Amino acid sequence: MSEHEWLAEQFEEHRNHLQGVAYRMLGSLSEAEDAVQESWLRLSRSETSAVVNLGGWLTTVVSRVCLDMLRSRKSRREDSIEIQVPETLASHEDGSDPEREALLADSVGLALLVVLGTLSPAERITFVLHDIFAIPFHEIAPIVGKSEAAARQLASRARRRVQGTATASEADLARQRELIDAFLAAAHSGDFDALVAALDPDVVLRDDRQTGALSVTRGAVALAKQVSGRAQAAQPALVNGAVGIIAAPRGRLLYVLQFTMKDGKITEVDLISSPSRISQLDLAVLDPAGR
Repeated sequence: MSEHEWLAEQFEEHRNHLQGVAYRMLGSLSEAEDAVQESWLRLSRSETSAVVNLGGWLTTVVSRVCLDMLRSRKSRREDSIEIQVPETLASHEDGSDPEREALLADSVGLALLVVLGTLSPAERITFVLHDIFAIPFHEIAPIVGKSEAAARQLASRARRRVQGTATASEADLARQRELIDAFLAAAHSGDFDALVAALDPDVVLRDDRQTGALSVTRGAVALAKQVSGRAQAAQPALVNGAVGIIAAPRGRLLYVLQFTMKDGKITEVDLISSPSRISQLDLAVLDPAGR
């Protein structure tokens, strides 16, 4: 077996791990595969005879590739006049596999992917490596070009963003979660009566994807007709400290629903899809059992 063949065999043993790291960092299967392929190219061009831990070396390489990709992505967003067009709208013209990506997104957690997308590139890399893959800070620091202490601060800041800060009491959050869960379940199943029961008769929906009169829906019956049998990709999340909903098929954030609730009913719903507006929201993960 030649040295190149041996390296290729060793690389394949680490491919699934590297793809898992890259996917959590990038939130895109096609980009994760590109990052893994780039790490193979760098391996094939490198002198590795002195490398003791090839898995660790490859994790470092793919992390640096992902950091460069995230920074490039951020720069394109800032420079592009098309920033209003959500990058998160799923398109598979690049040949990626939507079913495989959906399975991978489910295994990671859609809400986590969405919240990770709100972090800076360095925060995201540091959080993924330390909090998800338990890599020590002294190994992460040179990857993100920071001191070990600064890397710790990046992870701490990212952790606060991921976990969120509730502005309501535990009891209030539990009541909100119960109502939103009932609303979602009724929307998923198409239970029209249960939807109407969760809504105030004079509920108002404001949808920023529409303009003029179409942007506002008034009344429980009208809103129930609009959402019945829909919202399959939606799930509860913490939005500005209160229970809301994110819609994120395959981990790609399409919109956020913010709710106003009174006396056990939903009185107002704001559908937010504009990337600039979403970037101003404080989104956090809600575990399956609630906060």
